[in-house]
Formats: sequence, C-alpha cells, structure tokens
Amino acid sequence: MSDIRQYVHPESLPPMRADKAVAAFLSSETSRSRLEESFRSGGVRMNGTPVSKKFEVRAGDVLEIKMPPSPETEITPVDIPVEILYEDEDVVVVNKPAGMTVHPGSGTGADTLVHAMMHRCGGNLSFAGGTMRPGIVHRLDKETSGALIMAKNDNAYFRLVEIFSKRMLDKEYLAIASGVPTVGSGVINKPIGRHPTFKTKMCVIETGRDARTEWVLVEKFGGRASLLSCKIRTGRTHQIRVHLKDLGFPIFGDYTYGFQKNKFREIPAPQRVMLHARRLSLEHPTQRGKSIDVEAPPPEDFSELLNTLRNTYI
Repeated sequence: MSDIRQYVHPESLPPMRADKAVAAFLSSETSRSRLEESFRSGGVRMNGTPVSKKFEVRAGDVLEIKMPPSPETEITPVDIPVEILYEDEDVVVVNKPAGMTVHPGSGTGADTLVHAMMHRCGGNLSFAGGTMRPGIVHRLDKETSGALIMAKNDNAYFRLVEIFSKRMLDKEYLAIASGVPTVGSGVINKPIGRHPTFKTKMCVIETGRDARTEWVLVEKFGGRASLLSCKIRTGRTHQIRVHLKDLGFPIFGDYTYGFQKNKFREIPAPQRVMLHARRLSLEHPTQRGKSIDVEAPPPEDFSELLNTLRNTYI
C-alpha cells in the first residue's frame, strides 16, 4: 500500500518550489526519483488538487504526498549467517565470505549475499539500484572475501554511488602472491579491458580503461611467495588480479590469471583466489562529520595459507 505524508510549510521559511520543499521534508525516507513519480502521477496535492513540481508553497500551505509503493522484489530472504562489521540506520558493512556471490545472476541460487542481507535487515535495503540488487553499491568477486558496504535507503545509496564513482574512499586488499618483488612498494598504472580472445577474462590492453593499483610488500616467504597490501584508485573488473599477473606475481589460487600450483608442490593447492578486502574507509554517506572505517578479519583459509607458507618456506 502507498503511504500518505502531510507537509506543512513553516512560517520561518520563505516561499519555495514544492519539489524542493518536499524533498527536504522526506530526505531520509525516499529518493528524488520516487518523489518525481509522485508529482507525475498527481500524488502531491493541496486542498485535494494536484500540484506540479514548480508550484510555490508558502507559509501555512499544507501538502499531502501519496508515496508510490516500494519496488517489489523477487528475492526471498534467507537466513544465512553473515558477519556484520558496522551497522546503523543508513548503511551496513559486512565481511563477505569467500565463495558467496554478491547478488543474483545467471546460474545463481538463493544463497547470495543479498538473500542473506534481506533476512538480516528485514527487507530494509535500498532498491534504487534494481530489484535484484537491493543495497548493492559495489561488488567483490565471488571468491574474494572481505569488507563490503550496502545501502539501507535511497539517500545513502545515491551518496555512496557518488563516493565510489569519484573514488572518495580508501579500499585496502591483502593478496597472497606467487613470487617476491625486489622492491618494497610500487604503483601499477596500466589500462585494463576485456581480453580479445577469452571474453570472460580481463587483461592489460592499450584500448582498456585507466587503472591504478598501489602495492606494498608486507611479508615474504623465502623467495617463493609474498603477502602484498594493495590499494585500488580505480574500480576495474579483476583489477588487482590482472595487475599482479602483469607484474609477474599472480595471486595464489588464481588459475584464471596465471597461478601455477606445480611450483608449490610442498603445500596443498589453494581452492580459491587468495584475495581479501581487508579495510574500507569513507565519509559517512548521510551523517555529516562522521566517517566509517572498518577492518575485516581474514577468513580461516587465508590465515591458514599464510601459516603454511611461513612454516614451509621460511
């Protein structure tokens, strides 16, 4: 059912356009796109008569706003445990498990992150990005674990989209790499695009989009492997995986991008790409002056591989 809201224009405010007044009044409840739908459908009225977005409201004017219903979702909430790193009324940050797909798509079942979070949040996620992607602003590959932020309402969603598109945040990943760099840190500035032959893969290619990855050597395991901290300043598909392969240090378990398990016969072959989104830091999307800075503990298989490498090669 549609909700009805009543707005009374305060005497302390000057006359203003109806859409601006209503948008400020309902800023925490809905998006501008839904408000525009209300105006288009005649759902914003004064004294029973529909008003336009440009209608000037004055002190004492009373508007009744009929809100369009929230979008229907085809996603059934499923009780799947997910570690919560941070939560408030606007956003939630989860530690996504390795092996979990973020949202439904071709070939997925009712076991994605959004199925879990629809249950965890009681359906209170933003549908501004689509009915099959509630709350989703950014993604992690299925095999990548770690910190991922989701929007609970449309205001938070659109602000987060802006934050991500303008790269106004800090994202740090940990990668267990094959081989050891000869220097302690570096920057990879190489464009990434779709592989010309294998369409499911990405690669460094001149016709690709600009991509920048900054990396630091955290730990080395003999001359065989290393733990790298990576920060991405762009958000290309498989960016860290492609850049590290191009640098000559493919990630453990990344058989798509060059990892060769026969070089490490002394240890069990990794069952997934050993990449973990360790830290996420950004300005809070709706609460002025507040920031969100969370760290996601690495999963057990990641920590176990590090210990195995230490015991085997050091």
